[in-house]
Amino acid sequence: MGSFSIWHWLIVLLIVLLVFGTKKLRNIGEDLGGAVKGFKEGMKSAEDKPAETAPPQQVTGGQTIEGEVREKTKS
Repeated sequence: MGSFSIWHWLIVLLIVLLVFGTKKLRNIGEDLGGAVKGFKEGMKSAEDKPAETAPPQQVTGGQTIEGEVREKTKS
């Protein structure tokens, strides 16, 4: 009972086709394929980009914004 034969899988496939229909399954397949393609392209572009350094700090009046926040929280 633990493993399915090819006939079990064919019956499951037939039931899925009857429930969802071929058009809906084709749309789901296209959406899934587009998502996988987009994910692969995103991973490829992330590998191609060099590692980014820390973002530049904004300076206001000779002091960084982060320094001002630290001073305000200490007070």
